[in-house]
Amino acid sequence: MQKILSYLFFICFITAYAQTKVGGMVVDEFGEGIPFANILFKDSSEGTITNDNGRFYLESDNTFEILVVSYVGYDTKEIVLPKKVNYNMEIVLVEAAQQLNEVVVYTGKQSKKNNPAIEILKKVWAKKRENGVYKYNSYEYDKYEKVEFDLNTIDSSLIKSKMFRGLEFMFDDLDTSRITGKTYLPMFLNEVFSKVYGDNKQNLKKEDVLGNKSSGFAGNQAITAFVEDLYSDYDIYNNYLKFYDKSFTSPISKTGVDTYNYVLADSTFIDNKWCYNIIYYPRRKNELTFKGDFWIADTSFAVKKINMEVTKSANINWVKDIYIEQDFDVVSDSVFLLKRDYMLTDFAFSKKEDSRGVYGKRTTVYDHYNFNLDRPEAFYKSENDPYDPRVFDRDSVFWKNARLEQLNDDEEGIFQLLDTLKTVPKFRTYYDVVSILGSGYIEIDKWNVDIGDVYSTFGFNDAEGIRVRGGARTYFGQNDSWRVEAYTAYGFEDKKFKYGISGKVLLDRKNRIILSGGNRRDIEQLGLSLTSTTDVLGRSIASSSLVSVGSNNRLTNINLSVLNLEIEPVKNLRFNVGTSFRTLSSALPEAFSLAYVDPSSETGISSEIKQFDINTSIIFTPGRRTIGYGVERSDIDDDISTIVLNYTKGSKGFLESDFDYERLQFSYTQPWQLGGFGRLLTSVELGKTFGEVPLGLLSVIPGNQTLFTIYNTFPNLDFYEFVTDTYATVHLEHNFNGRIFSRIPVIRNWNLREIVGVRAAWGSISDENIALSSPTNIPLIAPNNTPYWEYSFGVGNIFKIFRLDFNFRGNYLDAPNARSFGITGSFGFNF
Repeated sequence: MQKILSYLFFICFITAYAQTKVGGMVVDEFGEGIPFANILFKDSSEGTITNDNGRFYLESDNTFEILVVSYVGYDTKEIVLPKKVNYNMEIVLVEAAQQLNEVVVYTGKQSKKNNPAIEILKKVWAKKRENGVYKYNSYEYDKYEKVEFDLNTIDSSLIKSKMFRGLEFMFDDLDTSRITGKTYLPMFLNEVFSKVYGDNKQNLKKEDVLGNKSSGFAGNQAITAFVEDLYSDYDIYNNYLKFYDKSFTSPISKTGVDTYNYVLADSTFIDNKWCYNIIYYPRRKNELTFKGDFWIADTSFAVKKINMEVTKSANINWVKDIYIEQDFDVVSDSVFLLKRDYMLTDFAFSKKEDSRGVYGKRTTVYDHYNFNLDRPEAFYKSENDPYDPRVFDRDSVFWKNARLEQLNDDEEGIFQLLDTLKTVPKFRTYYDVVSILGSGYIEIDKWNVDIGDVYSTFGFNDAEGIRVRGGARTYFGQNDSWRVEAYTAYGFEDKKFKYGISGKVLLDRKNRIILSGGNRRDIEQLGLSLTSTTDVLGRSIASSSLVSVGSNNRLTNINLSVLNLEIEPVKNLRFNVGTSFRTLSSALPEAFSLAYVDPSSETGISSEIKQFDINTSIIFTPGRRTIGYGVERSDIDDDISTIVLNYTKGSKGFLESDFDYERLQFSYTQPWQLGGFGRLLTSVELGKTFGEVPLGLLSVIPGNQTLFTIYNTFPNLDFYEFVTDTYATVHLEHNFNGRIFSRIPVIRNWNLREIVGVRAAWGSISDENIALSSPTNIPLIAPNNTPYWEYSFGVGNIFKIFRLDFNFRGNYLDAPNARSFGITGSFGFNF
């Protein structure tokens, strides 16, 4: 009871400051909510617009006595505010008879012709490259960014719940969101201060991180990477703004004219500049769009201020609200520079108004701009070390000067709150559960060991039957300079133990020199990839699929030892040199034979392959962002292109190796963001083997007999249905993100997403290689006359987590046991 009273007293205390808070609903004479109505404090530029249902919330640090509510076609209404905090307001707007002619023009869909708002936008487009830092030869500025996560919609029922029993002290630091009016509890805070430099003539840019401070879950690399991925930089002048792997149409862009309705609502002076206020809202529902307003400065036609709120009907999961504010500062009569960028996301399982969730807030402040200070190219090529321990250990004096926007009392309290929470066993239990679900590992801190991963504990295949697996890894922290990992597994059908052990050490942090090695004895399905595995711990999903189409009996016993050296002298450009020795034999010889002609054998046939290889590869991942500086790093996002060039040399005789050969392989994977048309993922793989090799060393066109959708495989091909020594494959998969379904009545309310895929493979196999593997008991066929191809239609976002693909075989339908049609699926938590 004492904590509840403290909570109520705290709410009363914070509302006693010189603030004005209003919230409620705007309706018409029939009680229907009016979406996109304009809400404004009188004689100010502080305002908002109602959401799709007519609801609104507005807050200001200043005191106002009158609220102005307007919507074209209705009488403007001024409401006297009897107190500083006014919630649950119901404001009724009356249709204006004298504006009936105007209603035809401005209510609902707006005309694109003779629309003054669009005429202003045309001038914005013409001058956008003249505004901001692009107007100068070079620039530099200070950048301060803070990212915060808060538990929201806190009420007495939550505080009294069993979940938080014993943790009531957490709620002493509640605050109210100025955007939504909901109470929230800060749980995570990260601050970064950096200097940014740019040269427009040389098209160069660099950012030196000088300070980085975190509280909350900062020690969890997976969570930190997730946070980094959520908040990428964006430019409102671009046609599309990318958030959560989705492309939203920018209301400032040329493409916005076909997506939004625009209304010139007001004009006034802001910072002694005459500005036009334009309200915008989407023309259609269920698209990735915003609603809000922006202010355009006269003469320069630069954006002075913009508010963007994602519409409720937008096809995005786990997000109830996204709200964005940007403010621009006047440097000269014609130059406007970004001053402050604020973004709030309300993550929730449901979009209902009263549903609880988590706020994700990012505030970025820019200041101390300097221009035309020429610097040599070498300056931009050199980088400071963002993982220098000094960057993470700045004192209070540094942060006092670095914060371009000071922390409020709640943000200051996060550091103390989280330090206290970490000592509470119940909170540690909650944290551990979330960590296990996210990483797949159970942390044993006192031993510096993680147990897992838990998702690989159970499996099944035709050779092993039911399979159980247990593993562990060393883990002193997310930036360990070395790591050892091992596992053991047991099959109840073959009654055999398997194992794998791997170690790696970071020799040089600057050039990312990593030495790694290990050994594995296991059973593997090698028909799922064109590239021979050198991963001593990884195992394809097809090796242990609980359910498959047909018999998954073409499995291989593999004893693999590897030693590898990796170096990254240039960011995102990696070079690998290594050796591997493998022994291959069939796990089920009667169903799948790897036998080959061997004149040195007493029988003239050998069923086991021993092979020593020297491997070299170049991997280029432009735009890749990572977090951490240890021997293992986490990728911030996977929306990057990847180019791989691999050369393998097999050496006969060394360590009793059986074959001399050479193999050259190339692959290129590229995602394409196509704005409002969704996302296209493409990949091309090419390869050729020089020399005679048996089936176990040939390149298998990747089949897929599992029921899972696996990219870069052919779901209507059986494993080893096509075998090659020369190959070329191409995969195209396009996700329309609901663009088509959103235009179909009834279906559009389900927020489904349509996926289309096309894939093809061509390959050949020499007569010599066919003859060498003549003792095998499976046919060696390659799609050399006509490329093999498939196509698929998929439906994603079923119940927000499921995807189903309907796969069709395009040709080779007369092959034995050919599967002309199949269904695969997958599940995952995607925005």
